[in-house]
Amino acid sequence: MSKRQSIYSLTMAANVAGLVSLALFSAACDSKAADAGANAAAEKSKPSAFTVTDAQRARLQIVTVTAVGFRPNVEVTGTVAFDGNHSTQILSPISGPVIRLLVQQGALVAAGQALATVSSPDFAAAVAGYRKAIEAARNTQRILKLNEQLFQNDALARSALDQSRTDAAAAAADMDASIQVLKALGVDDNTVAAIRDGKHTGPVESAIRAPIAGTVVEKLVNPGQLLTAGATPAFTVANLNTMWVLANVYERDLALVHRGEAVEILTEASLKPISGSVDYVAAIVDPGTKATTVRIIANNAERLLRRDMFVRLRVRSSVERRGLLVPVAAVLRDNDNLPFVFVTNSDGAFLRRRISLGYRVDDRYEITEGLAAGEKVVADGALFIQFAESQ
Repeated sequence: MSKRQSIYSLTMAANVAGLVSLALFSAACDSKAADAGANAAAEKSKPSAFTVTDAQRARLQIVTVTAVGFRPNVEVTGTVAFDGNHSTQILSPISGPVIRLLVQQGALVAAGQALATVSSPDFAAAVAGYRKAIEAARNTQRILKLNEQLFQNDALARSALDQSRTDAAAAAADMDASIQVLKALGVDDNTVAAIRDGKHTGPVESAIRAPIAGTVVEKLVNPGQLLTAGATPAFTVANLNTMWVLANVYERDLALVHRGEAVEILTEASLKPISGSVDYVAAIVDPGTKATTVRIIANNAERLLRRDMFVRLRVRSSVERRGLLVPVAAVLRDNDNLPFVFVTNSDGAFLRRRISLGYRVDDRYEITEGLAAGEKVVADGALFIQFAESQ
């Protein structure tokens, strides 16, 4: 090998060694950079502690989390309806045109009070039928008395007397039936008595009457309107002292809602809650919403509730539970709308702690995950820490 070839070989070997060393150095640098990045990410992922001055700490309310017994509140929404046990839609009992309206919407009425008058050939026929029944009853009674005298004088057979008695009883029954027809058509007792006594009553008209006492909440007819017996709605009368509130309760809360439990009804129409109680829990689940209908009877003495009003409900369950409760002021929300609290550590600094909420109990929340008994959280002043932490 010549001298020039030897020098070339040595040079190539040196270059290869340099490249290998450079590659090893670069790999080591990359490994260190990756480790540093991972350490930085890990440090960043750790919750950072936030400290305050002694003067600021003095203004914070820090509470110790303890396990206590409580009765949860079930909060749902509902819709107001008339009390179905004390309200009714009134159908016209007779066909014909409306002659006069005797009450207007909003009027207080008594049971049996006339609301409107109706003219009808059917009604006139009922009056005529009653008068015929009266005459038939009187005539059969007169014949019966005569036949009884004849029978006592042996001038009439027993069979003829029995037939007279049957005819008189049938006529009396027909008269009673015709009276019931008139009353069903809205004729009052005084008018029925005047017809029976043959007194002049003037033009007798049928009346649509209130079956219960209450308020006329709907007037659905007008003078001259033609009504169909048993089909045309004329009025709605309701006792407004109580109302129904219908709510949907889901399976998670259903075990906490029972008949008789107290309910607070919250509406913008009232500055204070309206009292009520659970009256009925349905035995079936709505197939569409998978919720169970619960009916609440609400006190409406102040007339604040209206039909179809949308309200919020707070059912105070009688079922006692045990768990961790913190003040409502301690629970905050992050940018993802997830709940958290500030927990104090051993150094007196504050750390964010993600939590899971259970039921609300007055001014406290039940904590189902994220806290343990004995830990200390910030109540009043938590918003200040959240704001200062973001600066």
